[in-house]
Amino acid sequence: MKYQKERELIVEYGKKLITENLTTGTGGNISLYLPEEQVMLISPSGVPYFETKSADIVLMDLEGNVLEGTRKPSSEYELHSIFYANRPEVRSVVHTHSEYATTFACLQQAIEPLHYIIGSVGEQVRCCAYKTFGTYELAEEAFNFIHEDNGILLGNHGVLTIGPDLPSAFSVAKDIEFLAKLDYRARSIGTPKLLNQAQMQEVLEKFATYGQQ
Repeated sequence: MKYQKERELIVEYGKKLITENLTTGTGGNISLYLPEEQVMLISPSGVPYFETKSADIVLMDLEGNVLEGTRKPSSEYELHSIFYANRPEVRSVVHTHSEYATTFACLQQAIEPLHYIIGSVGEQVRCCAYKTFGTYELAEEAFNFIHEDNGILLGNHGVLTIGPDLPSAFSVAKDIEFLAKLDYRARSIGTPKLLNQAQMQEVLEKFATYGQQ
């Protein structure tokens, strides 16, 4: 079986979706892209994360053909492949149904810059329009809406994040849920005081060089 290391990474991070409260049940999905061979590995449809084995991870091309695996791939595979086909810097996509962020998604309301950690996502966490799950229309809406950001809210659905690797995309998903919790809780006390444009520009510049380069 090809790509054992990558398969095991998806299994590992699928469990993290549950243990870090980023989804429930079998909601959400994770993928990795292997540009040298133009294939992606994606979590299977409807298999509980703690029951998923490396052999359950599905190998696909970007046209939606299953190349290896006996499981049905995630119904959202187009939500992943559209980024790999058009954004060469994207190597991983993570989709979650985290509770607080999905609350904002159900309001179709952006999360505003109330904390500097939003710089890992963009100037704000914007929300795209609702489209039916598992459709190309949803994939197209998310792709056209995300622009230069690393994550968005999917209207009345959940969260989508992208990154150069799986840990990066997963980290952004965690940041979005953290920001959603802060926004929700701050609003229960008063009105959050937002970072202004100059402050956000400084934040974004610092995030561009944050960590090990």
